[in-house]
Amino acid sequence: MIAHSEWKHDDIFEGVSESGNTISFDAGTHTKGPSPVEAVLMALCACTSVDVISILKKKRQPITGLRVSASGERTQDYPKIFTSIKLTYTIRGKIKRRAAEDAVSLSKNKYCSVSQMLEGKAKITYEIVLEDKEPEDGEPEK
Repeated sequence: MIAHSEWKHDDIFEGVSESGNTISFDAGTHTKGPSPVEAVLMALCACTSVDVISILKKKRQPITGLRVSASGERTQDYPKIFTSIKLTYTIRGKIKRRAAEDAVSLSKNKYCSVSQMLEGKAKITYEIVLEDKEPEDGEPEK
């Protein structure tokens, strides 16, 4: 995998991937794009989202939506790395809690390469919010 960035002007940089995709980074006001560190959180959310969707589909869970939000805490001193990140998975569809928990756990602990890269420096925790929860076996329907 190959990528590069190029300084455009002021605090604006353009990142270019091997496939030709681009992203603008704004290291100043953050009005022309995310900062590089914001992009790391966005990449974590996207990476784990891909895994969770794939796993839930393989489990034949009727997922209709997924939003992964990240909240990160950083050190005060440079290089101001993340020390903790909390992910919130808001899942829509009649998903069984156990299936959601398995999908998120597999993503965090096995499949998400961004999570694995960050895990050595930042403690990553998560919560799962099921908007249209499917009743588990033995649980009454609402």
